[in-house]
Amino acid sequence: MGDENEIVCVTGAGGYQASWLVKLLLLRGYKVHGTVRDLSDEKNAFLKTLENAAENLQLFKVDLLDFDGLLKAIDGCSGVFHVACHVPSSTIHNPEGFNLGLKYCILGRDDSTCCGGYVQCAKGMFRRQSEEGGDGVIYFAKVKRVFSWINWYSYAKTAAEFQAFEYAKAHGLDLVSVCPSLIIGPLLQHKMNTSTLLLLNFTRDGVEAVENNDWMVVDVRDVAEALLLVYKKPKAQGRILEQGVICKFSSEKLQKLGWRYRALETSIVDSIEDFYEKGLLDKMRHI
Repeated sequence: MGDENEIVCVTGAGGYQASWLVKLLLLRGYKVHGTVRDLSDEKNAFLKTLENAAENLQLFKVDLLDFDGLLKAIDGCSGVFHVACHVPSSTIHNPEGFNLGLKYCILGRDDSTCCGGYVQCAKGMFRRQSEEGGDGVIYFAKVKRVFSWINWYSYAKTAAEFQAFEYAKAHGLDLVSVCPSLIIGPLLQHKMNTSTLLLLNFTRDGVEAVENNDWMVVDVRDVAEALLLVYKKPKAQGRILEQGVICKFSSEKLQKLGWRYRALETSIVDSIEDFYEKGLLDKMRHI
């Protein structure tokens, strides 16, 4: 259980992964500061229905590039779970301001040590491909090359990791980055996200063929457990890859900390049952 006076911040609290983390934190006794882009948006209303939310959840209207907004949300917190990823609809005209926002998510406040721990959920690991198009290794180095449009989201997450680790190292901050693979599992929010939509479309419409390649997946509930686990374990450090099936990545770091993942079959069945309950699938069609 969390200390009854311990307050933590979760960015992007209304999102698919972050909402499960908020739910877990509330169940474990933490007080949570959750950031959302719009307090009046009905898509975030479900957060207030979570167990213990009435007493222990406070939502803040925050844009990730808004320094002052982040100040209010993070102030007084013992740790930050940075789950949100800013995806601007246009060009960032003030990249230094963007960097400051990222740094502030880590530090909390330049003249204070209010944040004792920082956990980043770095979704979208960047997988390098050779010029010939073959698969490469997990790429975690500064890159100077031309990308196709499918690379940019993952590259942005990797670049943010670099910024975070460099800043944390320079200022002696405690930072852990958890890198999940494709996340599936039940939804708490009503809006579909990319990974669950992929599974829904596959289940509902089917496909004529699928790529003969590894699918690296992990359950959304297991990711939430992993994020809290590395926050609580002093020996957790650095970059942690997270997936629950055999593939080219390794979850050894997390498993040594005591993390266990659900079977793939459980995640898929729970996801599809959730689709039925939300009216996204016609149950009779699939019996």
